[in-house]
Amino acid sequence: MANAQRAGRLAQEIQKDVTDLILKRVNDPRVQDVTVTSVEVSGDLQIATIYYSILSDYASDRKKTQAGLEAASGLIRRELGARLTVYKIPELHFVLDNSIQYGDHIEELIRGLHKKD
Repeated sequence: MANAQRAGRLAQEIQKDVTDLILKRVNDPRVQDVTVTSVEVSGDLQIATIYYSILSDYASDRKKTQAGLEAASGLIRRELGARLTVYKIPELHFVLDNSIQYGDHIEELIRGLHKKD
């Protein structure tokens, strides 16, 4: 139980710090519109999965953003090393969070149903 709480606190710290680093330290235009939506840290604190969203629906923009985040992951991980108080900085995995687009799609379908009535 204590490890799960620790992982949760670490996830919150990582989310706050990664958001800050993307805004202030990463000078890559491919990641300028990234929003970190959540972070999950593995039970052994070795892997941090960082979920992010972007405003664009284009597959080309999603690929560019993913490439930009992967290119910046070394810098982000180094900076996290200076900010976090853990023995080993987790490996970072960036994953596109499709929940916002999915929610928009559901909302669109509901609006379509109301128009038919």
